[in-house]
Amino acid sequence: VQLVESGGGLVQPGGSLRLSCAASGLTSSRYAMGWFRQAPGKARDFVAAISWSGISTRYADSVRDRFTISRDRAKNTVYLQMNSLKPEDTAVYYCAGRRTIASTEVRDYEYWGQGTQVTVSS
Repeated sequence: VQLVESGGGLVQPGGSLRLSCAASGLTSSRYAMGWFRQAPGKARDFVAAISWSGISTRYADSVRDRFTISRDRAKNTVYLQMNSLKPEDTAVYYCAGRRTIASTEVRDYEYWGQGTQVTVSS
């Protein structure tokens, strides 16, 4: 199982980025996906999650109405569209997968990517 994130970078406040997470090795099972982030010196926090079907989504309050999670099952890829970015969104963003329903808890996820850095600064 391998999850590979991409799309991070440096963006000015108010700008947008789209993160991608390409999954391999999970195609034989139904799995939910999540995005988490970790700022320096802080715990890893939930950002967004999506069910296997893509119908059900969940968001942290801090990103609701700014971020959108989606998935393309044909491409085995999950996306995180991030709009109206703020300096406090600066963190390493991780993609995660689990073979059951979507969860907001770090401990519930079985598979993790290596992370991609997002920096919001002027």
